[in-house]
Amino acid sequence: MDSTIEEMKKIKFIITTVIIMIIATNNLSCKKSDTTDPINTCSDTLEKLENEIKTDLNGVITDTDFTLTMMSENGRTFTHSTGNSKASSLYQSASTSKLVTAVVILSLVKDNTLSLEDHPQDYIPTWPSTGNLSTIQLNHLLSFTSGLVNEPICINFPNANFETCVENIATRNEISKPPGEEFYYSSTHLQVAGLMAIKASGLSSWQEVFEQFKSNTGLFPNADYDLPSLQNPRLAGGMHWHAEEYLEFLEAIYTEEILNVALIDLMTSDQISNATIGYSPALVGVAEDWHYGFGNWIECHANPNNCTQTTRISSPGAFGAYPFIDYENKYYGIIARQGALGTFRNGYELFESISPKLETWAATECN
Repeated sequence: MDSTIEEMKKIKFIITTVIIMIIATNNLSCKKSDTTDPINTCSDTLEKLENEIKTDLNGVITDTDFTLTMMSENGRTFTHSTGNSKASSLYQSASTSKLVTAVVILSLVKDNTLSLEDHPQDYIPTWPSTGNLSTIQLNHLLSFTSGLVNEPICINFPNANFETCVENIATRNEISKPPGEEFYYSSTHLQVAGLMAIKASGLSSWQEVFEQFKSNTGLFPNADYDLPSLQNPRLAGGMHWHAEEYLEFLEAIYTEEILNVALIDLMTSDQISNATIGYSPALVGVAEDWHYGFGNWIECHANPNNCTQTTRISSPGAFGAYPFIDYENKYYGIIARQGALGTFRNGYELFESISPKLETWAATECN
């Protein structure tokens, strides 16, 4: 009888032990299934967001194919193309070249080849030495406040001589407003600034100036100023470039690998706060009272403009391409597209429609 009781106790002990082990195993299993990897969760969230952005981009009703390529401050990139567009496609720039031209010229300021206080007549022998034209400085030309509002038709002629055409700009603007008084969006300013850069550098053409810039920086290896021609380039709108090249250019500005901090601050700050607005395509095209730095728009959604801090700059073109640097949300990129002339609004509105998700993308960090 006693042995039987002992056997039953042993069996009960074994059964109890097994039950405890099963419960413990189940608890351990539950803990494992409830444990999530924060990195994987973040990556999944980021992938879902990027897929949503792609879906949104694919669903855009637009007049032409396009590529969006961008980079966040932490170095993460995103590129998506529709139709036949690619990041490596060659695009006609229109006014997206204004920012590039300004940076090329400012690189000569950085090297002390030029000064922002220099006058055209310091380098162009035929430029007037009296009157309002003689008081123009390089900073007025880069901020489009030089008073040069009348464009000679030779700017659009492939066979025109670049230097002679710049001399015609002076002739067409003999009666002009004092520099700094009025902002007027026009091609004239950068043509004059470009000839100053050529002469100051001791080179013979803008192509040589640009090649020197490319050699010094490694930027835009496949780009050129070839409209209306190589010999008479329109510096405010005559480039061809690849989207992937333009993104590298924006990265060099954002990371301050090009120019210097002081020049970048000047370039990206409001240079026309004391000027009246003579002509602004931002005001006419999208009803935005943006102001201007050196070769780029200082975007401000207050109307009239009363923004004191630069949050986003851009240099959109007439074919709808939209390069931007968003300092507030810490990312930059370009919508590369070549629609019909005058579709500047299309690229900007496309960007605005998806910018909330782009900002979330830029703010997402997976360690």
